[in-house]
Amino acid sequence: MLTNNWSQRDANALTRKAGRNSADRELALRVYTSRLIGNEPDLVMHGGGNTSFKAKRKDIYGKQTDVLHIKGSGWNLDSIEAPGLPAVRLKPLHKLRALRALGDQDMVNALRCNLLDAGAPTPSVETLLHAYLPHKYVDHTHAGAFMVLANLPDVKKVIQDIFGSKMALVPYIAPGFELAKAAADIFDDDPSVEGMVLANHGHFTFGDSARESYTKVIEQTNKVLRWLAKRSNIKPSFKATRPTRSVAAATRVLPLLRGALGDALAQHSQNPDAAMPIFDLRCGPGVKRFLARKDLREMARRGVPTPDHVIRTKGSPLLLSEAELDKGRPAIDKAVAAYVAKYQDYFARNAKHSKEAKTMLAPTPSVAWISNVGVVGIGQDAAKAKIAADLAEQRLAVAACAEDSGGFRPISQADQFEMEYWSLEQAKLGKAKPARLAGKVALLTGAAGAIGAATAQAFARQGCELVLIDQNRAALANLNDMLGGNHLTVVSDITKAGSAQQAVAAGVARYGGLDILISNAGAAWTDPIIEINDAKLRRSYELNFFAHHRFAQTVAKLLIDQGRGGQILINVSKQAVNPGKNFGAYGLPKSSAMFLVKQLALELGGHGIRVNGLNPDRIRSGILTGSFIQERAQARGVTPSQYMGSNLLGKEVEARHVADAFLALACSERTTAHVMTVDGGNIEASLR
Repeated sequence: MLTNNWSQRDANALTRKAGRNSADRELALRVYTSRLIGNEPDLVMHGGGNTSFKAKRKDIYGKQTDVLHIKGSGWNLDSIEAPGLPAVRLKPLHKLRALRALGDQDMVNALRCNLLDAGAPTPSVETLLHAYLPHKYVDHTHAGAFMVLANLPDVKKVIQDIFGSKMALVPYIAPGFELAKAAADIFDDDPSVEGMVLANHGHFTFGDSARESYTKVIEQTNKVLRWLAKRSNIKPSFKATRPTRSVAAATRVLPLLRGALGDALAQHSQNPDAAMPIFDLRCGPGVKRFLARKDLREMARRGVPTPDHVIRTKGSPLLLSEAELDKGRPAIDKAVAAYVAKYQDYFARNAKHSKEAKTMLAPTPSVAWISNVGVVGIGQDAAKAKIAADLAEQRLAVAACAEDSGGFRPISQADQFEMEYWSLEQAKLGKAKPARLAGKVALLTGAAGAIGAATAQAFARQGCELVLIDQNRAALANLNDMLGGNHLTVVSDITKAGSAQQAVAAGVARYGGLDILISNAGAAWTDPIIEINDAKLRRSYELNFFAHHRFAQTVAKLLIDQGRGGQILINVSKQAVNPGKNFGAYGLPKSSAMFLVKQLALELGGHGIRVNGLNPDRIRSGILTGSFIQERAQARGVTPSQYMGSNLLGKEVEARHVADAFLALACSERTTAHVMTVDGGNIEASLR
């Protein structure tokens, strides 16, 4: 059962902080209950759900005007703030109700024209429905329980059983003007109802206060949950079930699927260098139960429980059986090709009936149901993949619960197409330019050090997903927090046997595969070469050569499995070509690492895998800090700043400059077997 999280103490504090203006105080409460709703995953889903309240605001002339504050585009309920609830003049919205028809683009234009603040976000597409209901506060949610209810074949009878005459049923109509009018007419016929079920869609509640409307959301959802509990053992939950450790089957299968989808996307876009998608794997108990159903293929054909899903997940998933997985990449390629052909046919059949010309989306799946692996969300980046996976999990729970409670009967394929190719969504195509490394996954060793942290920041800014490896747990956590907390961290001593395989497996379980290895970790041991003992030299070789070798080996095999090329980058150091006194234990393995770059490039070029290195020098990291810099400067009779800038440019080379060089090589699509120098100019260390 859901908990009512309203706190009068919190509400009082928020209204006091809002000041004496009544509309501002009501807005504070609207934000508060919107967040209460948004932070309950069983009530809302990505991009779905909206809240509103009606108030009076002064316009530019100082005249009191009736307005509707409603969730705007780009804001999520769980983190919404006052600017995310723009004010729209109500009177012009009510005048629209007299129209016989209103296209989506015209409706959005009318909403924007009536914003009090022209710079505010575009109001929700369901603004008119909120406006036409007379209540001060209105909440629209997509609770899993109500989606089960909304997709039952006998939904009208079930609503009567649960709510009597207090809940209205609105037949399925795509969001927009027509739905708003129909719902308002149904409410006008019986103003005593306390909520509305939108068939195959969601749930509306309303009240004269924020608390009343929110309380109805909780109470009405719990009534449905209690009804379902008597008929099904499955709770329609929206809780994420990401794996807590790598899954052996996933490590084997996901790179193959990722490569197959990359090939299909390259063919569709006619871009041979098109990025592969990012994956998000879910394999909790509920997922495993669903994938074991005997009616799995039939359930895959049924469609989505609410039209909001289809924009993120498409109507049907890619199914991969155990038999197909056993046959490897050729069978996966065949399954992907069959999915693409079926989707192209789906588009052609439905597009010819559309009143407007449609541009086909990428015909590849957004969700995969994989036997003995789990459910995979598929997207252009990790955020989109996560959304697809979240919705896929919700779909499984809703579909299973509905089927066991009377039958799962979602919207028709024609209605699904109308929503998937909604004019408002089609208008967005081509407008958003992806970041340079969107769709790429990089594994970075030594991530918590100075160079590693700067490199992580540089790649993250370009949209790259990261697997951050370091043995310093606290520093690694701090780095991830600084990057937004959305990347994968792996605490590991990379000199230990199996560390490369474990790190790569973790990356595959999280993202589906890898594209770039940045083998950056290293450390300097100092001693005269004739005095250094074997143990110290071997430790240096383990970190400064063998770790590079093992990670390169492991990642290269993965990149070959994916079949879409990739990049291996190794931090070599100027010591490889310009040895420093007492730095033999560092320079010897680094010279081997530089040869490794060339050998790997020679052997992996045929697979489209580029291998490059960096030779940075005199960077504030490792032993080159504080007292060490002071000692070196004094020995040369210069200041520390002069010592750090003793190069042809006369400027200190910083960690961010090394990061920029890593980034430049990662984006150089036709460069391999190259070692780039980043030292401000050191003739003795120059390679050519």
